[in-house]
Amino acid sequence: QVNLVESGGDSVQAGESLRLACVPSVEMNNFFYMAWFRQAPGKEREGIAVISTKNSYRDYDNSKTGRFIISRDNAKNTMYLQMDSLQPEDTAMYYCAASPRRSISRFQATDYSYWGRGTQVTVSS
Repeated sequence: QVNLVESGGDSVQAGESLRLACVPSVEMNNFFYMAWFRQAPGKEREGIAVISTKNSYRDYDNSKTGRFIISRDNAKNTMYLQMDSLQPEDTAMYYCAASPRRSISRFQATDYSYWGRGTQVTVSS
């Protein structure tokens, strides 16, 4: 059974930063892509950033470029999401996702096979 465990969520003030982490229960190279999604109350789950475990590919949703950085540390078997200049609209549950398949719609939640339970990020103005 594959598990993904997120951590790092917190309640912060606008303008502050957070770094989220995701640790899978298996080696990351069992997946082709890993990604961060978020879901605010009453809204659909949206993709934030995607990273390949096989090569240097990484990509971001257009609105997140510049403030969010996705990375991975193979030695620690951990994926990260660095979030800077957080705003109240960033308040959401943040989820880690993984897919072993190469050909997926990388920002489409339904294309990911494995999900964590989420970590809450709350940003106050």
